[in-house]
Amino acid sequence: MSVDERRLEIIKILQNNKKPISGKILADRFAVSRQIIVKDISILKASGFGIDSTNRGYKLITRDKIEWIVKVKHKKEDIKDELNTIVDCGANIKDVFIKHDLYGMIKKDLSIKSRNGVSLFIKNMDDALPLLDLTEEVHYHTIEACSMEIIDKVLVKLKDKGYLIE
Repeated sequence: MSVDERRLEIIKILQNNKKPISGKILADRFAVSRQIIVKDISILKASGFGIDSTNRGYKLITRDKIEWIVKVKHKKEDIKDELNTIVDCGANIKDVFIKHDLYGMIKKDLSIKSRNGVSLFIKNMDDALPLLDLTEEVHYHTIEACSMEIIDKVLVKLKDKGYLIE
């Protein structure tokens, strides 16, 4: 497992647990030292992930909205459909990021909240190379919504369209 894969897995573990997860539990889970986990958490925080360090362990910072990371794969011509699918379900698209073999995690904030936002993003893409072109079309989005039901709806729709990687 690469460093970036471990960090993404840490985020998934924190997403799936409401209670704090200790650094020791994470270190044991990934067969690394606690200091490596401390470094991973610091890098994830610096990358914009809301993680709280408590005396009981790490947890995602609870906000008014629920954040969820989705791993997706599709062709460049499906970008508009993928983004519209997410906003049509009532979720916002916070960012897009990839795990690049050489450069590690590359992330771009998007803040797309509507079909109009999707249209502006697509228009601004012009002939630019999207991140998915660097990773055989695999990329991630942090999405946010006001309820888990909306997140679940997004996951179902993305899966139905063949975009979601589980």
